[in-house]
Amino acid sequence: MDYLESLYWIHERTKFGIKPGVRRMEWMLERMGNPEKNIRGIHVVGTNGKGSTVSYLKNALMANGYEVGTFTSPYIETFNERISLNGNPITDDEIVTLVEKVKPVSEALVEETDLGPATEFEVMTMMMFVYFGEVHPVDFTVIEAGLGAKHDSTNVFMPIMTILTSIGLDHTNIMGDTYLDIAREKAGVIKPGVTLVYAIKNADAKQYVNEAVAEAGAKGIKLDRDIQCVSSGEEFTFRYKEYELEDIRLKMLGHHQQENASLAIAALIDMYEQEMLHLDFNRMISAIEETTWTGRIETIQEEPTIILDGAHNRESIDVLVDTMKQHYSDRKIDVLFSAIDGKPIGSMLYSLEEIADKFYVTEFDFPKALPVDTIYESVEHDQKMKIKEYGEFIKHYNGDLLLVTGSLYFISAVKAYLKK
Repeated sequence: MDYLESLYWIHERTKFGIKPGVRRMEWMLERMGNPEKNIRGIHVVGTNGKGSTVSYLKNALMANGYEVGTFTSPYIETFNERISLNGNPITDDEIVTLVEKVKPVSEALVEETDLGPATEFEVMTMMMFVYFGEVHPVDFTVIEAGLGAKHDSTNVFMPIMTILTSIGLDHTNIMGDTYLDIAREKAGVIKPGVTLVYAIKNADAKQYVNEAVAEAGAKGIKLDRDIQCVSSGEEFTFRYKEYELEDIRLKMLGHHQQENASLAIAALIDMYEQEMLHLDFNRMISAIEETTWTGRIETIQEEPTIILDGAHNRESIDVLVDTMKQHYSDRKIDVLFSAIDGKPIGSMLYSLEEIADKFYVTEFDFPKALPVDTIYESVEHDQKMKIKEYGEFIKHYNGDLLLVTGSLYFISAVKAYLKK
């Protein structure tokens, strides 16, 4: 198989949909010789903030001289970035090698069991475990969960550290309608003896996770209880135990990013105290301050200003709106929005309309993308318009500030168009 044939085989797995559960993963990993047992992994789960937190950890570890692998989803610019080595996507040839290793096991799963075929995400997770556990071992692997936690295909290894960034009402058709339902799913990653660094706002969810940590005999480090993130606008102070790190100024905007960075710092300090790593605190903070993450309040053009942000659920939209109010209150903000099916677009649009001077909606080429008419009918803004060719619209935009947001898959499509 060549690279394109390998990609076709991977993408063909999408027809099997989303199938929560780890039994297929466990069967395939055992057949492969359990490569996941060879990694030193940090598991990052949560509704929002996972990608940014992974990036903070990766950069801080690299700044301290470590080789770091990452597993993230979805991809924004290139498919290979889902499995990256020191921030660089693995090569096309490495994708081919991994598919050649995983494909026979995926086929044997169907032939020899009644568990059903592996999904695309399960195949990618297998490829990641094989790469970092066998093909190219690294010092640390930072693994972002996909959908959920307990029944997510990444939840098949014993991490050295677990981070729960947030709990929000997303994918409710799969994980449940309440914060408590989702907390039960997320808490499924808590392992005995493995520290959990977490940030939960909802009272019911917070209590459930607190109790799950205690029941597992794990150490819990919680934001606003053990970790203090004291913001003074553009800068913040981090406090944990006797550690106080002042005047931290991130490139990524918003108080939520300061909280994500605080989780990463606390996790690194706990690993340092457990003698899992050597840590130069100045290098750690410098690397975290310089961290960026594509598609998160990403300014791709200054005049006129165009910002991309993959705010794909109600909680992330609310955070985006707050950040735009804080940093761009003096600007006329036009919004270009598109989303996929299964999202609460009514509440998402309601929040965005508050900051929009003009509201543009569009659709993009993706199996679950919502039709432009469906989105348009849900918008109540008095200056709303449909955009047929979003790429040309962005290219020729001549207003003050254009905020392009909605699905991360939409942001990926926009980036692909602009790259061309």
